[in-house]
This record gives sequence, structure tokens and C-alpha cells, in this order.
Amino acid sequence: MIVFGWAVFLVSRSLGQGLLWTLGEHIARFLGTSGATATMGNSCICRDDSGAEDSVDAQQQQAENSAVPTAGTRSQPRNPVRPPRRGRGPHEPRRKKQNVDGLVLDTLAVIRTLVDNDQEPPYSMITLHEMAETDEGWLDVVQSLIRVIPLEDPLGPAVITLLLDECPLPTKEALQKLTEILNLNGEVACQDSGHPAKHRNTSAVLGCLAEKLAGPASIGLFSPGILEYLLQCLKLQSHPTVMLFALIALEKFAQTSENKLTISESSISDRLVTLESWADDPDYLKRQVGFCAQWSLDNLFLKEGRQLTYEKVDLNSIRTMLNSNDVSEYLKISPHGLEARCDASSFESVRCTFCVDAGVWYYEVTVVTSGVMQIGWATRASKFLNHEGYGIGDDEYSCAYDGCRQLIWYNARSKPHLHPCWKEGDTVGFLLDLDEKQMIFFLNGNQLPPENQVFSSTVSGFFAAASFMSYQQCEFNFGAKPFKYPPSTKFSTFNDYAFLTAEEKIILPSDLCMDCALQLETCPLCRKEIVSRVRQISHIS
Repeated sequence: MIVFGWAVFLVSRSLGQGLLWTLGEHIARFLGTSGATATMGNSCICRDDSGAEDSVDAQQQQAENSAVPTAGTRSQPRNPVRPPRRGRGPHEPRRKKQNVDGLVLDTLAVIRTLVDNDQEPPYSMITLHEMAETDEGWLDVVQSLIRVIPLEDPLGPAVITLLLDECPLPTKEALQKLTEILNLNGEVACQDSGHPAKHRNTSAVLGCLAEKLAGPASIGLFSPGILEYLLQCLKLQSHPTVMLFALIALEKFAQTSENKLTISESSISDRLVTLESWADDPDYLKRQVGFCAQWSLDNLFLKEGRQLTYEKVDLNSIRTMLNSNDVSEYLKISPHGLEARCDASSFESVRCTFCVDAGVWYYEVTVVTSGVMQIGWATRASKFLNHEGYGIGDDEYSCAYDGCRQLIWYNARSKPHLHPCWKEGDTVGFLLDLDEKQMIFFLNGNQLPPENQVFSSTVSGFFAAASFMSYQQCEFNFGAKPFKYPPSTKFSTFNDYAFLTAEEKIILPSDLCMDCALQLETCPLCRKEIVSRVRQISHIS
């Protein structure tokens, strides 16, 4: 969990600059001159020849010092990857335009260390944001993200999303210039195939922009060349990570109905049918591609004659699953209810369908991606505030294990643990002993000392629960299959004691509700199919 309040600072800084501009205008009118207004209105914190930054920072600091938060309230929203924003310190040099590549790599290097409220934000991130306030600077930042984020860093795509999400919205002119610079098409997708990082990063940037923009801006960005580029990246000869982020970008462009229709007409579903067979692949990168392909076929790009996955998945042995009615808005849940993934820029959370009040209980999670997830235990009182960055372990009613940053989370505070960083394929075990009032976390069978802080606030009603940063995925085992590392102590499993009706086990695609179906006049390819299936389900229930 990292503080998200630096975004609040950006807004307040802009307001402060606006007030200074207004003040300067009044002074100019009073003095009968225009020079003062011009100086104050056009001053820039990046200018080497101006002291305006000192003035703005001083004014901002004074405003912040006078705004004392009320005791017992959250003074700033929080986010698992967004640090607080601050002004330049008294002994820091003015921020000049620096080597953008170095700033991006510095941000990537430091992002794992940003965990608590009292930490200052990285200088590199602040500087990048200030650069991006102009069209030229924004283009420099975007091109650097594509150029230097390495393929092997599990937080690379998340940092791309983080930086672009917090930068100002690009102007129409900046977007047009970016498309001219990238000049994307199918032929470009075939170039540099031996260096997939460039194509992965390009797709991640496009997906982030598609999510951030809406309506005409998204339609304008989604040129025939970009569609051709992303479809070419989906071909089997591409690197799996390029395929993954090209598909995610197409998903995000499809949030605008006109783009969705354009993508559907490209026969994308034929390619996705092949890729969804990777959903159970032992290669965890291909498995992510398969998961997203199957989700897209069920939710976005329906193929005529193909059964939706929930209609054919075998759920006979499953008595506990992730609760599709107790989940934040953008989390993807598999049709069997045991696997979850987040591809949004928010911090998405979910609880399972079964809670416990007494005894000893155990479940396991297989790590599919090795980035930031907070997994553990939560009661019903634990709140999911995805846009503010609150998840499992961020209040007094939950406790979570974070294997990426090697932390235990409780009440939005963290402490380090001694396990190594988790990696794809690792198994994390979660033991809840309500008799002894303790929680024990395991990594591949190696246990940590017990945790008991949460029991000062609550002693019953615990669910298995998890929160996911962007592009993270894992699979849960509540006892429907043998555990890989069962603890030596006697325990019970959710699957042995829980019960779900056949209807309760169905995890419907997100579009399959009548309200959505009746609003799909703009998407004729989906409307008929969705309405038909909704009526079938309504008849069954």
C-alpha cells in the first residue's frame, strides 16, 4: 500500500498557480501595466531563469501547513503504487529537464520501496510529471517508457500505467503527434521481433491511453494502423508478452462501442479461440494470454456458435469460489471462480463465498504473476476502495501477505517479512487459527511467525480475500484439489464445509444482464446473442 495523495497535490498546485495568476492580473490592472501579469501567468517551475518555482512552492507549502487534518480522518487517499506528492525541499536544486530515460529507470527501481505514508515520493516521478505538463514533455515521457522499460521486470507495465495515469491528459495535438511518431501498422509489428520489450511497452502505452481517454478521443486514437498493429501482435509468432498486452489494449479500446464494433469486424474472435486453449498452459505467461483470450470471448468479442465458458465448465467439485457479487468493479474472475486477474489501473479486490467463525482453516494460492498483490484474510467490514487504493490489509479488519515487496499488511501499515520475493509458480499458504487467534503465512511450505494484530478488532467472520495491482493474476485452491504444501497441524478446508447451489456457482460474463443487453443498440453484433442468453438464464433462475 502506497500513499496516493501526490495526485491531490497536483490539483492543489494547479489551483495555487491559478490564484497567483489572478492576483497578478489584479495587480497589473492596479498599476496600469501588463508585464506583471505576463510574468506570473507564464512562469514555469521548469524554467532555469525564473524564481517562480520558489514562489509557488512556498505558497503551496504554506497552504499545506495551514490545512491540518482532523484527528481520526484520512487526510489523503492511498494507492498501492502511488506515493505522496510534495514540493521541492529548501536544499534541492530547481528541477531541470533531465535525461528522461534515466528518470524512468530511477522510478522503476524505487517503486518497490514506496510503501508507507511518511515516505517522500521519488524525485524522478515528480520530475517526469512536471515534464509531461507540456506536449513536448509528454511525448518525451511516452517515448521513453516505450524505449527503456525492460521486459524482465514484473512491475514494468504497471509503472507505465502509473506514470501515464498520473500525467495530465494529452492534448489532441499531442496524440496526433504521437501517432505520427510511432507510425504503427502491421509491418512495424513484425520489425524487431527479437526485442519484444518495445512492442510490449507500445501495447501497454496504447492500452493505458485507451483506458484514460473516452468517446471521440479514444476513437480518434484508434486508427486503422493501430488496429492492424495490435492484430499482428496477436499472431502466434509473437512473443507471449507482446500478445498479452496487445490483447489488453484491444480490450480497453473496446470500452468505446464504436471501437468495439470495429475490432469485432476484424474477425478477432477466430484468433482468440486458438489462444484460449492456453488458459491451463504450464507456461505462466501463456496462461495469462489464455485467461485474457477466454475472458474477451465471453465478455467482449462473442463468436457465433461458441458456448460461453460458464455454460460448459465443470463445477461439480467446487463448493467455494471467489464471490462475483462481493468484488470491486474491474476485477476479472474465471468461469470456475478460482482465478482472478486485474488489468485496470485501480487496486481491485475480492472475497470468497464462505466465511468462518471458529476452528483452523487453510487455503493456497498459486502465483501466476510476480507483481504486487495483497492476499490473506478479511471480514465483511473490510472495505474495498479500489480507486483510492485500499485493499486487503489496509484496514483493521484484514491482514495480507505481499510477496513482491516482502511485506505483511495490517491497518494500512506494513512490516517486512523474511521470505524471498515470490515468483511465477510459487505457492503461498494461508492458515487461520481462530482458536489460538493467529494467522500464519507460508511460501512453498516455509512458514513465517504468526500474526495476531487483526484479532484486536475482530475475532470471527473471516473470508479468504485478495487485492491486485495492474496486470496481476493468481489462482486459489480452497480444497477442491490436493494442496501442494499442507501444514502439519490439523486443519479444515472451505471446500469440505461450504455449499453452493448450481445457480450460485454461475459467474456470468459482465455483459450478461438485461439492463446492459437492452442498451446495446450501438453494438448489433452482441445485442442479439446477449439478449438470447439473458432470457435463457432468467428462465432457469
